[in-house]
Amino acid sequence: MSATLFTAVARTAVPQAALRRFLALDSVVTTGNGLAYAAFSAPLGRLLGLGQGLVLGLGVFLVLYGAGVGLLASRRQPPVFPVRLVIEGNYAWAALSLVALVVWFEPTTAGAVWIPAQALTVASFALLQQLALRAGSGRR
Repeated sequence: MSATLFTAVARTAVPQAALRRFLALDSVVTTGNGLAYAAFSAPLGRLLGLGQGLVLGLGVFLVLYGAGVGLLASRRQPPVFPVRLVIEGNYAWAALSLVALVVWFEPTTAGAVWIPAQALTVASFALLQQLALRAGSGRR
């Protein structure tokens, strides 16, 4: 995702609105990714070199996680503690994706490109959410 897209989504004078937008975008991307993983676990597993069972399990997890993030995004003022859990979860996902790439997985070329790309995307969501949360805390 480009910096221009993130800037356009964040453009607001109200930090809570920016936080909600970043949570909503995270939810849409995560849930969509999870639905694709779950629905197409066999071909995606082969494409990425990760195996159908792992991709299916990740898909189900991502759909549930994305729904939870969407629930937070729907709140007028998302509670700080759950938002921090999302931020930390996103950072952990990004880090574990990279560790798994090096330590556990033997991906195809497509997987070796996809895994760091999605890790960077998830880490970007975490950073943007963290900055928006911090901006909102500073004004209270």
